Amino acid sequence: MTGCVILFPIAITFYFTWWFIHFVDGFFSPIYAQLGINIFGLGFITSVTFIFFVGVFMSSWVGASVLGIGEWIIKRMPLVRHIYNASKQISAAISPDQNKQAFKEAVIIRHPRIGEYAFGFITSSVSLQSYSGQEDLYCVYVPTNHLYIGDIFMVNSKDVIRPNLSVREGIEIVVSGGMSMPQVLSTLDPHPHLHAIHTDRGGASRS
Repeated sequence: MTGCVILFPIAITFYFTWWFIHFVDGFFSPIYAQLGINIFGLGFITSVTFIFFVGVFMSSWVGASVLGIGEWIIKRMPLVRHIYNASKQISAAISPDQNKQAFKEAVIIRHPRIGEYAFGFITSSVSLQSYSGQEDLYCVYVPTNHLYIGDIFMVNSKDVIRPNLSVREGIEIVVSGGMSMPQVLSTLDPHPHLHAIHTDRGGASRS
């Protein structure tokens, strides 16, 4: 059992890495096959190089203009625009550009009962105006059984707990089902009612 526990993550990592190499290699390897060149990995290197130069080009104002025109055309196609918008939101969630990230911050909210907490991500903020005054709210996205399937909660900004976790660390916790949760979560902003959240190995939280 100890050997299985040690080898399982290695095997999974190797399998998905091998699958990814074959997947990316398949973009250009048929072209090389037509030319009579059969070198494994050449298509992968070509694909990675192509992706790199696309990123460099799109970072310039010329590339941004071309991308803007392309998006304008795609957003006027009946079915394609919905697929494009959904995939763009997914890529924006893990974008290295902090100004374009869909997930602004990894946070913790009280849900569904007092004493229980849910892990989520701030996606936007809104001001709720009523006769009693104005209330600042955060849109907190709480994933359920998948990173991009979940619920949205409107939470008062004072009730949002900010742990010492980055967005990438938060995504890793969600994908791993809470198994990568650290033993102690410290809050970045002081709360008189909460200084740290301790977690056990099962991922359950207690104050």
